Amino acid sequence: MTENARIKALEQIMPATHGADEDIDWRAAETTWGTGFPADFVAFMGRFGAGSINGEASILLPLPKPGLQWDPAQMSEETANARQAWQAQGGRSAFDVDPEAIIAWGVTGGSDILCWLTSDPDPDRWPVLVCGRHTADAFAVYPYGMAEFLYRLCSDEFDVSPVSITFWDGGHLSFVHWRKAQRRWQEGRNPETGEPDPYAGEFAD
Repeated sequence: MTENARIKALEQIMPATHGADEDIDWRAAETTWGTGFPADFVAFMGRFGAGSINGEASILLPLPKPGLQWDPAQMSEETANARQAWQAQGGRSAFDVDPEAIIAWGVTGGSDILCWLTSDPDPDRWPVLVCGRHTADAFAVYPYGMAEFLYRLCSDEFDVSPVSITFWDGGHLSFVHWRKAQRRWQEGRNPETGEPDPYAGEFAD
């Protein structure tokens, strides 16, 4: 896969050590969603895959996959949640957009839903739309792609945080692929840190 500059920059602050190629069937994904996907998201899935950032934000799968212990988070469920939130906030009177143009790619531990606004026919021009839970605005658009948005968010470059929580400490940033996290849980370890956890694995088969 051709290296993506945005993903390379993101990897400088968030190593892909515990990431994995998600091996997405992009043709099937495009058929399911009726659109192509931004190059940075495709590259992210190839380098990091779906998973957790510091245990406080999750990047979603474009297609469902069976989990080792539980099914990993996917775009369809959170997209439905984002569209329902749009309706609950007043629909077009609150944020004048076609709800079908909202597609989720991530969530935070503060119940914010990170989306694309897909009105432009070119996926690489899709801005990020944050459906915030405890943010100044219920809906806010940022003129960046997914990878640049994450880079700026994880680098604390926003004057006002676009999300409801802080999931960085100015230092270590960790990404853990969902499959690795579930293996750790089954082994009795904390899914995010890998340290022994007396509560992990409690419900493992």
